[in-house]
Amino acid sequence: MGVISRQKETGVSDAVLTDIVEKDLVPWYKKPNLRILYFLLFPTCMGVELTSGFDSQLINALQLSDYWKALGMYIVARMILGFGIPTCIVAGSSLIGELAYPKERPIMTSLFNVSYFCGQITAAGICFGTNHIQSDWGWRIPSLLQICPSLLQITFVFAEMAQIDATLKIEFESSKRSWMDLLGTAGMRRRVLITSFLGLFTQWSGNTLISYYLGDLLEMIGWSDSVVKQKVNLVNACWSLVGALLVALLVRRFKRRTMYLVCVCALLTVYIAWTISMERAVTARDAGGENKAAGWAVIVFIFLYSPAYNIGYNALTYTYLIELWPYAERSRGISLFQLFGRMASFFTTFVNPIGLDGASWKYLIIFEDKELSDRAVIAVEKVVHHEDMPGTSTHIDDIAPAHTSKV
Repeated sequence: MGVISRQKETGVSDAVLTDIVEKDLVPWYKKPNLRILYFLLFPTCMGVELTSGFDSQLINALQLSDYWKALGMYIVARMILGFGIPTCIVAGSSLIGELAYPKERPIMTSLFNVSYFCGQITAAGICFGTNHIQSDWGWRIPSLLQICPSLLQITFVFAEMAQIDATLKIEFESSKRSWMDLLGTAGMRRRVLITSFLGLFTQWSGNTLISYYLGDLLEMIGWSDSVVKQKVNLVNACWSLVGALLVALLVRRFKRRTMYLVCVCALLTVYIAWTISMERAVTARDAGGENKAAGWAVIVFIFLYSPAYNIGYNALTYTYLIELWPYAERSRGISLFQLFGRMASFFTTFVNPIGLDGASWKYLIIFEDKELSDRAVIAVEKVVHHEDMPGTSTHIDDIAPAHTSKV
């Protein structure tokens, strides 16, 4: 009975809070407290994705160097980062959802993923600059500079501690809950299903091909010069940042359902066109000739992939997860998303080079399989089937409460 009472009180308070936020016409930059808060949130929380973007780009950019060597030291560093980054992502995204003012919360959580591209551009630029170094230091310098984003976080994180003292009591209460609470009710089980599939689809939409194996794709169409590949990589990273930033700023203007469906349909369209162009370019090269038009078409569709992906899987990922999970289970929910996302990424990271080497352009067909595409659309329908108005944040609590009590 007490649980139901708290739910009713929460519903009333949410409605009051929403009304207050809608009537607040003062922009954040005119509020000293919010200026300080967001100034601290950027390096501490969004700095996590800066590190992630920097690290992910190194896997791709260093392979474009003629002097790249996959030595044991680099492999061990990758293992350490692999354990640390997901933990920081869970903490950072949750903290943004807790501290950001409700009026700016959807944009702030969307910008969390956008900051990934800032790290990506930085790493791509550094690797492009060190590409001319004709020794192992051409890849060692970018690897050593990975420490910079983390040092930036450490510098600001102590100042951020003052902002989160008020949530410690609530965290203590939520720590008494167990992981089995995620399966306790129909509503929670639905959340688990949505989160798990979202983790898979964000990594199994072909993005790891471009993120980690752009060099191999360019080699397949005859672009083998390391300087040219570095330029394409850097420009694509900048283009991705522009697209992701624009989508993040517009996230409150469109329904979640619309954005997800546009994202899935756009990705399918781009992949079909990309596959056809890749087939023409590779076939011509295998025959001893060159199809420049097809090669340039491949580049165009690689660049078109980024805005298609960013519409849904980049801009809405943490925005939706923050809205999806109640406060007490939010960190566990995002951890579940990270688990499935990292497992999917682990699989594709090692399978992609084998597929590209063995099946060439035919490997791209896997990402546009009709049955898989239909399942993806159905999953997206589940993610966004609840009513959500443009510019507002909604919760899946409308479907089923997080905790119920039989009375």
